[in-house]
Amino acid sequence: MRTGLIGKKIGSSSYFDSTGAMIPVTLVKVDECIVLSIKTKNKDGYNAIQIASIEDSLKLKNVNKAQKKLFTKNNINPKRCLEEFKIDEENFLEVGKKINATHFQKGQAVDVVGTSIGKGFAGSMKRHNFSGGRASHGVSLSHRAHGSTGNSQDPGRVFKGKKMAGHMGARKVTKQNLKIVYVDTNNKLIAIKGSLPGKKNTVVFIKDAIKKN
Repeated sequence: MRTGLIGKKIGSSSYFDSTGAMIPVTLVKVDECIVLSIKTKNKDGYNAIQIASIEDSLKLKNVNKAQKKLFTKNNINPKRCLEEFKIDEENFLEVGKKINATHFQKGQAVDVVGTSIGKGFAGSMKRHNFSGGRASHGVSLSHRAHGSTGNSQDPGRVFKGKKMAGHMGARKVTKQNLKIVYVDTNNKLIAIKGSLPGKKNTVVFIKDAIKKN
């Protein structure tokens, strides 16, 4: 397993292949990703690389103490986003090495991790795709209710995980086995087939697909 990249979702678009077929894609901008630190199995218990990206005019005085030490030690401008990627031992990179969009290739399968769009408090029909109650035949004020949630005296409680109304979205989501349609090195863009979690300007993490070689 290699290291991944930190990118920013900038929107959706369309790509036409050589046959004229239209492919819906999501564009991810990959700014300069820098190797900030290395975790080894002997010292930390696992092999990983910590990547820093997205500068956003961040000042060193606004960085916490642990990160400030890493940035100053390696003479790297402070970055807003840091992420660790577990890797195999043979795929270690040097601290300070810069990685760009060419890390991935056209046709490669990747996994993308991001934060889904928050929907607030949602009912069971929107949140879990329930069909809802009947519109007539004695049904009153229960057209969108989810119905019974528990049992009688035994066990007398609602089981954990029961599908009910509640907070929807704003959680970590991973979409697997997505295909890279093209890589634009000049504009630092990666076009990935299909949709990605989150809204515009959401930070996403792209890494090699674990279920496909």
